[in-house]
Amino acid sequence: MSAPTLHTIHGQPSWSFHSSLVTAHLTKVGGHLGPVEFRVGKKTVSPYSVAPWATEKLGPGLPPLLHALRGDFFCAPFGGNGTVWRGESHPPHGETANAKWELDAFEKTGQRVTLHASLATTVRRGRVDKFISLVDGHTAVYSRHVLSGMRGPMSLGHHAMLKCPESPGSGAVSTSRFVRGQVLPVPFEQPENYGYSALKPGATFRSLAAVPLAAGGQADLTGYPARKGYDDLVMVTADAKRSFAWNAVTFAAEGHVWFALRDPRVLRHTIFWMSNGGRHYAPWNGRHTAVLGLEDVTSYFHVGLAESAKPNALSRAGFPTTLTLDPKKPTTVNTIMAVAAIPRGFDRVAEIRAAGDGVELVAASGKRATCALDVGFLGQA
Repeated sequence: MSAPTLHTIHGQPSWSFHSSLVTAHLTKVGGHLGPVEFRVGKKTVSPYSVAPWATEKLGPGLPPLLHALRGDFFCAPFGGNGTVWRGESHPPHGETANAKWELDAFEKTGQRVTLHASLATTVRRGRVDKFISLVDGHTAVYSRHVLSGMRGPMSLGHHAMLKCPESPGSGAVSTSRFVRGQVLPVPFEQPENYGYSALKPGATFRSLAAVPLAAGGQADLTGYPARKGYDDLVMVTADAKRSFAWNAVTFAAEGHVWFALRDPRVLRHTIFWMSNGGRHYAPWNGRHTAVLGLEDVTSYFHVGLAESAKPNALSRAGFPTTLTLDPKKPTTVNTIMAVAAIPRGFDRVAEIRAAGDGVELVAASGKRATCALDVGFLGQA
């Protein structure tokens, strides 16, 4: 099967490939996966966001990831990385989100097509291999990243971003059981920097439906978009005893749900980045709205490698904020992102469980939906 060639998608040279139900695009710069179109029934769904400035010429000094910003991208190390760690000065979200990837192979085996790209890292010398697979008959993306040749602690994770319909609460947000929830301990955005946040810094919570606001009262994070004019960030810690953890956004009016599955022993936390016009500095300029980041990570919030590798409130409480890389044993990070059709009355995902040749999604209303998936992919090396 011939390899895809580079062509420009929303301003970025990208490789495009497809299966019977999914068409995907991967940028060369930063390895950002997006857009992705899923054929669900008689319609095509394109759930991921693309930055509104994608085709604009941006000012100098901005990292490449902001030029490419879209869909989902892999971060190693995850976070802003404003602090040097043992001589390592990483760009925001790491070289994996900023550097140029090379296409190594494109293969079709049976019903599966796989794009294999790689990156030789220089800040911490090593290699990252990216495998993006699509399977005929599956409305899913199977993503595998393999880190090799590196030593020491690493914060890492995925940075998926959904573009929700602008109508308030159009997406019903839910997640598998979590054992800890907290708003970013420091202000996420500050008015003196032309940024605005609504949630109370450092507040802990047990339910996404009741999160303290800085001005008093509580916010319900289970419906999005919300809090127009604000950008906020919270993190929840999954129950590591589960066979897999999940996040989901149900778009009942559109008749589908987006969801992601991962091994919570590899990616322990999920960061919810609610970007709804709270940033008024370039290139955001108040126009990045109704975007929901669902970022599965092992990290100390979004701060960076140094803060994740040093003792912090989470690691002291027994929750990992880095993985330890071994140059003699590659580290594999797998995730599945998918879209499924839902019946009328399906209001919000309450549970996702393995069933037959895929998963069953159970709504709070009791309605059910199924999706063909290779759940075993999560445990593959």
